[in-house]
Amino acid sequence: MSRLSATLAAALLISLEASGKTVRGLFRSEAARQENGQFITKFMYQGDNGLLVCRLDNPPLAGEKEAKLLLFQDMDSDLDNLSCSQRLSKAHFTIPLNQEEHNQTIPRQSSPTAWQVLFADRYTCEESSVTPAYSDLSFTLLLFNPDSAGNPLDHFSAEEAGLHSFYFLLLLAYFIACCIYIQPLYQALKKGGPMHTVLKVLTMALALQGCSALCNYIHLARYCRDGAGVPLMGSLAEFWDMVSQVSMLYMLLSLCMGWTLSRGRKPQSRPLQWERSPASTAMAVGGVVTQGVLLLWEQYSEAESEHHSYHAQQSLAGLLLVALRVSLSLLLASVLYQIISTERSTLKRDFYLSFAKGCFLWFLCHPVLILISVIFNDHQREKVITIGVILCQSISMVILYQLFLSRSLYWEVSSLSSVSLPLTMSRTNHRGRL
Repeated sequence: MSRLSATLAAALLISLEASGKTVRGLFRSEAARQENGQFITKFMYQGDNGLLVCRLDNPPLAGEKEAKLLLFQDMDSDLDNLSCSQRLSKAHFTIPLNQEEHNQTIPRQSSPTAWQVLFADRYTCEESSVTPAYSDLSFTLLLFNPDSAGNPLDHFSAEEAGLHSFYFLLLLAYFIACCIYIQPLYQALKKGGPMHTVLKVLTMALALQGCSALCNYIHLARYCRDGAGVPLMGSLAEFWDMVSQVSMLYMLLSLCMGWTLSRGRKPQSRPLQWERSPASTAMAVGGVVTQGVLLLWEQYSEAESEHHSYHAQQSLAGLLLVALRVSLSLLLASVLYQIISTERSTLKRDFYLSFAKGCFLWFLCHPVLILISVIFNDHQREKVITIGVILCQSISMVILYQLFLSRSLYWEVSSLSSVSLPLTMSRTNHRGRL
């Protein structure tokens, strides 16, 4: 039971840290003793006038325990090999906790630098002594970067700066595009016809991405004011994004597998059909389940990250997810190469090439951006990946929308041949529709 309680407490502390930089919790002497300093949070300061504020509910108890906060700059794994007293002596700042509120100004940072905050007291390094049964200390920790005016009022860590504005602009772009294209898209969906189901899946995936962006914006807008945000909204943003990813993967795999398994098998006179063979369905569902499991595993293994949908893929699950996307890209390339190499119609080759652009952009943007992010500084990498993937996948959706809504390209291709475009919707009473 005690182990379960410790696990739940650690999970709570992690969730508090991940949801913002107003951290509330308990300073625990036993935890500090077991860990050679209780880890509280991490924050990346930048510029001048960074500030850390610590508020205590019971200052006399803190003074009796000789409680203190330790600030480490760029804390590395070498400290784990030191003794407890040596480890604590490496702190750049030591803040004695003997008052109700303590303010610590962070010196100017020439470049954004991560600072770790640890708690220790008189019993932390006394291995032979028995820790008295003191009550835990309740605290509130506020961490600020300088705002545009140089005042320490910005709750965002350096690696999060700019995301709030990005999601606002993204939502604005979604709104404008919705106002412009909602009517023709509604008419196309109402009319049915070739690729009706694909358009529905694309629309659903785009709507889910919009919901994810809205949840992220709400979370960060609140975070901007109080440093805590709305953790539920951050979790919902990740959930909607995962559903969108799985939906797009199922559609693209169904298309690719349909082309591969049905090419040359359908009679020319047969109208376009959604490919529902057991083999293609099994492969599409298998790919979807694999990606879904990896996405959930990645979120669990990177629980200490902020509420972003894309990470630098440092976990095993993240690396496997990247490998899956690269493998799917190679599969798609193989399928399209076989089709294009034997295709004589210029119109159909143009269709396949445009489809390939949209698919490659969707599958490969994340692995490529991870490689590109290596050239950026630590505080820029996750922003590059997050913003880059969202923009690239939005562009991919636009390419596919244009392709499947275009009467001058797809509709002509589908009317020329029903052999190589299996994943479409048709009704038996739509005789001679194409």
